[in-house]
Amino acid sequence: MAASQWTFATAVETAKALAHGEVSSVELTQLAIDRIVRHDTRINAVCMRDFDRALEAARAADAALARGERRPLLGLPLTVKESYNVAGLPTTWGFPQQKDFIAAEDALAITRVKDAGGIVLGKTNVPFALGDWQSYNDIYGTTNNPYDLGRTPGGSSGGSAAALAAGYGSLSLGSDIGGSLRVPAFHCGVTAHKPTYGLVASRGHTPPPFPPLPNEADLAVVGPMARSATDLSLLLDVIAGPDPLEAGKAYRLDLPPPRHARLQDFRVLVIASDPLLPTDTAVRGAIERLAADLARAGVSVTRQSPLLPDFAASSGLYMRMLHAFLGATMPPDIYAGAKQAAARLPAEAKSLAADQLRGLVLSHRDWVQATGARARLRAQWRLLFESFDAVICPIMPTPAYPHDHSPDMERRRITIDGVDHPYGDQLAWPGIATLPGLPATAIPLGLADGLPVGVQIVGPFLEDRTPIKLAELIERDFGGFVPPPMFAD
Repeated sequence: MAASQWTFATAVETAKALAHGEVSSVELTQLAIDRIVRHDTRINAVCMRDFDRALEAARAADAALARGERRPLLGLPLTVKESYNVAGLPTTWGFPQQKDFIAAEDALAITRVKDAGGIVLGKTNVPFALGDWQSYNDIYGTTNNPYDLGRTPGGSSGGSAAALAAGYGSLSLGSDIGGSLRVPAFHCGVTAHKPTYGLVASRGHTPPPFPPLPNEADLAVVGPMARSATDLSLLLDVIAGPDPLEAGKAYRLDLPPPRHARLQDFRVLVIASDPLLPTDTAVRGAIERLAADLARAGVSVTRQSPLLPDFAASSGLYMRMLHAFLGATMPPDIYAGAKQAAARLPAEAKSLAADQLRGLVLSHRDWVQATGARARLRAQWRLLFESFDAVICPIMPTPAYPHDHSPDMERRRITIDGVDHPYGDQLAWPGIATLPGLPATAIPLGLADGLPVGVQIVGPFLEDRTPIKLAELIERDFGGFVPPPMFAD
């Protein structure tokens, strides 16, 4: 069966077609449903289907379009990460004991999507506790990469990235604290945007059975995913803004425009690798080719700068602050074991794994000092962005790797050009933007031996439109999403 002209179309293109009556929402929704039914037994991206309500919403969208209504997402089918509350559907975060938890109300981002006319097809798979770069759990099973079913689609928004790559709608919602938007986008050849910290209110992106109260967890964000960079702003503009329960009124935050409209006006710092966590030949080669392409296009490309914060120092700080956040909810017996293990660490142990362990039991005194160090780091980035408009750097060190569900993550290894590295060290490249709360846009750079590779574009605080615009221009001039051959029909 040949793919429809709408299967891999952008959301922007499809929204225009809907407004002009070239296609109906019911047609688009049924197309996406048919693809999920046909293909998802092999991919397992959509773990909770909501087809009846999606078709009902599509019929209502068509009626609204016929009346002349215009809303940003009106009639567009999309998916959402399992970790978002959707009224009437389970929210589990992969916890087996929560498999029967049913959300009573939509998360704020879901409400905004529905108010904008979006059609929710269903929820996409995640790892246990959203805590892995592989998307599997005991409730819904394993999600496979559409480019190679034996490999990870990334995580924790792995189901969303796989759904986009397979053509199940043009948009999805994900979240990110350790690269969970950017990593699956990288592994599945799609785009994603990690917003500036606090830009998108996260109420209702809540682990069950906790109530969906306004709460901005440290380091964590929710954000848009798509196949095309041109679609990221469409969804970001819908979900961005403070929580009206905290702000007292439902107002929107006006982001500044991108710094430049022309590719050749951008000043970029390009980092392809680092001794702390090297990139392999495929990833490094893709970044080097992009740097050369940008330079030929007239972009000001710089390859190193003393203004860039020390990667090893900031990565260590990120590991401690991230794991301090994660350790706060560990069961008492697990926490006690971590405390004993941290106490046995020699003072000279400086590895990222050591920083992770120390972070799990970080004292409040140390947390306050770490917060101060993060404030100084943010000041360094502000200074850097006086000379540069964006930093282009890796997301992960290798393309998608084979499924590895070994229960002890500390024993897992990632192989980079034949050399084994600790699995947890992969946090370093996502952390470059997460720790200072900066916006970062993930974009694909084609395929290497059949697997997607890509980069992230890190931008200035609250200047989300700058990295998104640069991503759009790179996509326009150098190519973007390539459909997975197994699921191109």
